[in-house]
Amino acid sequence: MIRKENESGSVVVSANVYTDIAGTAAANCMSVKGMVARSVSDGVYHLLRKESMGKGVKVHFNDDDTISIDLHVMVGDGVNLNAVGKAIIDEVRYMVTSTTGTEVKDVNVFIDSITIG
Repeated sequence: MIRKENESGSVVVSANVYTDIAGTAAANCMSVKGMVARSVSDGVYHLLRKESMGKGVKVHFNDDDTISIDLHVMVGDGVNLNAVGKAIIDEVRYMVTSTTGTEVKDVNVFIDSITIG
């Protein structure tokens, strides 16, 4: 959690807020099919439903009141992976910072699956 203090009091932002914002921002990027999570039972990556999108996001709270975000995504075939990754990083950083006021130190994108066909 990150606590923001001002003259009127304080606001505490939990990890769930960051995961929801980051997951939604990433999933809305062009060529992203959605967030994925690896199944413990079979080791296969599964596309997450909208209500479970946060499971494909991991937020790390840094000592300097910034956050780092890891995203696990599925993309469509035939796309430029570098361009998609950069678009995701830019969009997630912008949405999290503009919505919460928290500085995002790192956004790490893991393309875990590509849809074929």
